[in-house]
Amino acid sequence: MSDLYSETPLVTRLNADQLHSIGVPEGWNYGQADRVRFHELDALNHVNNIVYLRWFEDIRIPYFQDHAITSYNAKNDPQVVLATNSARYFKPMFLGETFVVTARASSYRNSSFVLEYGVWVGSELRCSGETVVVTLEQDGKTKRPLSADAISALSADGAVKAD
Repeated sequence: MSDLYSETPLVTRLNADQLHSIGVPEGWNYGQADRVRFHELDALNHVNNIVYLRWFEDIRIPYFQDHAITSYNAKNDPQVVLATNSARYFKPMFLGETFVVTARASSYRNSSFVLEYGVWVGSELRCSGETVVVTLEQDGKTKRPLSADAISALSADGAVKAD
């Protein structure tokens, strides 16, 4: 393991250079480091499958704030809902392992976008995931177009406009 892992306190935001220095591949520029905690284990003594979805949420919330999707504070912010949420598991994780969760947008439409996730131990992808995010008006029914700032931030993250 890299020295960055041993020096990194729990839930530490990492920039692109830090991610790449510990083995996360190019193209992933937004992430945070953490360690597996006891309460995240299941009866088989490895990370429970639902925990990965929680880790995705833990990165998704600051990603939304940093990419102008929502501040979660303003009354005029869009409602943000998940249309789909999935995970694919490649290798189990165990107590005390240090890992990085990454997020990146891959595509966007008028009022939605696709967010991809990776859970990494060094350069090894342990779990991947994908969420389709839809932005709605405060009525919770009417789709709200992504703001120009959000589109700019998502594009800068590598997202492309989908048909």
